[in-house]
Amino acid sequence: MGMPATHRGWSPADVREMQHESGAWPRYELIDGELLVTPAPGNVHQIAAQEFNLLIAPFVARERLGIAYFSPADLELRAGTVTQPDLFVVPAGPGANVDLAHWSDISRLLLAVEILSPSSVRTDRVTKRDFYLESNVAEYWVVDVDARVVERWTPDRATPMVERAGLRWHPSGAATALVIELPALFSMIRDKASWIQR
Repeated sequence: MGMPATHRGWSPADVREMQHESGAWPRYELIDGELLVTPAPGNVHQIAAQEFNLLIAPFVARERLGIAYFSPADLELRAGTVTQPDLFVVPAGPGANVDLAHWSDISRLLLAVEILSPSSVRTDRVTKRDFYLESNVAEYWVVDVDARVVERWTPDRATPMVERAGLRWHPSGAATALVIELPALFSMIRDKASWIQR
């Protein structure tokens, strides 16, 4: 997400220090030695993140799958990296009972979700996709509010499932599936964004 910085040799400690100094934004992430810097998102991005979380978090709690979170939260899914998915689900069981002062203790995710912004298209669709699918993330969603689609990636697929009408998420361990009617959800996101812009 965001633009890469040209300097090489960044460490997770460097990234955490910069994040500590700047607060929530800009967002700093580190993948394969590349520092990614993301400016503060717009209102559509934030509304989309909130609306998806309002659906995902209760489902995760009801099914006792783990805990759903928002960033900022500097995860170190692989040594030498720091990422901050917009939304993510930490699974119950081993690796879930962590001291949340130490996000780096989290070693796997049930779900990572990124909401596309104009500055994050390539990073979210390529760099982060490859990273998450190689880093114990069971499923990765790229939410494109403008196109009104969700691209769903799993480690066993070479191409995404592109969901337009509805999304059905049935992770391992869940008795039921989360069903999201995407046209209605994207319309709600756009409507809320237009209220703010008036």
